[in-house]
Amino acid sequence: MPTKKSIPKSMPSEVSESPVRRTRKAPSPAAAPIYQPSFEEIAEAAYHRYLRRGGSDGADFDDWVEAEQELRTSRR
Repeated sequence: MPTKKSIPKSMPSEVSESPVRRTRKAPSPAAAPIYQPSFEEIAEAAYHRYLRRGGSDGADFDDWVEAEQELRTSRR
């Protein structure tokens, strides 16, 4: 008499009626890839912001973030 194979506890003992069919949706035009400026582009734009501010210290992070944002939105 053949022996029964044991089913691991992590697997369900019954199979559902049919597997779920997953389809890919076409990307919407709004989902276009976001332009990623290079390090050099951001650095140059941040430096120009620094010069426009009069070369004062203390806002380098803000210059960088605003330059990056400006470059991203200008390329859309």
